[in-house]
Amino acid sequence: MCIDCQSFLQGLFAKGLLIETGVDGLYARGGVFEDVVARFDALITRFGNGDGAEVIRFPPGMNKALFEKAGYMKGFPQLAGTVHSFEGNDKQHAELLDRQARGEDWTALQRATDIVLTPAACYPLYPIVARRGALPPNGGIFDIQSYCFRHEPSQESTRMQMFRMREYVRIGSPEEVTDFRATWFERAGKLMTQLGVPFHLDVANDPFFGRAGKILASSQRDQKLKFEMLVPIEDEANPTACLSFNYHQDHFGTLWRIKRADGEVAHTACVGFGMERVVLALFKHHGLDTAAWPSSVREALWG
Repeated sequence: MCIDCQSFLQGLFAKGLLIETGVDGLYARGGVFEDVVARFDALITRFGNGDGAEVIRFPPGMNKALFEKAGYMKGFPQLAGTVHSFEGNDKQHAELLDRQARGEDWTALQRATDIVLTPAACYPLYPIVARRGALPPNGGIFDIQSYCFRHEPSQESTRMQMFRMREYVRIGSPEEVTDFRATWFERAGKLMTQLGVPFHLDVANDPFFGRAGKILASSQRDQKLKFEMLVPIEDEANPTACLSFNYHQDHFGTLWRIKRADGEVAHTACVGFGMERVVLALFKHHGLDTAAWPSSVREALWG
């Protein structure tokens, strides 16, 4: 871990913006940090308000069967998190407590539940849309948010294991969803300019696992299906992805049998905001005291 990264994280701890829990990448948020998150959330809403999106807020867990059908374990087994619980009898309970007392692993006495930790905010959305039947003639736009989990423990402030993701998702024809993504390229640029942080847009790929994943990542980049808005936070040479713009083509439409009004398979696209990452970018570039932030930034957030 770089020295600058460590000093930034320690500064966040010292100011009470983030609070240590004893697990790398798992932090409590202080009141000031949460206030900035709320202000940023409201700013996103102002930029997306005119679209008439349906608002849905998801819990941090999703249906395991739907998670399995989505194929997340094929591409990202290293990031997934499951929820386990004790379902044993009195004897097994006593064994569990005995193992705990001896400092041994007791988790083998638990079993997987029907819930997994949500890996991306849009994953629970598609089966919901599919159950409703064919889309209306103009497709659908959804404003969603969820706490998400990815198992990549790190002492970098920007690589949290549990974080919030806000997304706008467009479902419809190829033209509708690609136009939607292009619109959000422009909107997001204006939004980040108001926040006064340096950024640039670049083609990207998801962190697919294994040898086959390298082929998938290369194809994703070649087709320019994923772009990220990058902001230097921890490391100038390796800026952090704070927003992502994804065109899934008909992948989710085919998987969940989402049909357009004309009976054709729907295409999907989304723009995702890493809520904590953008807020960390604000503290990195404007300082840890929000009262000292530039007036233009304060105007954008606090009005």
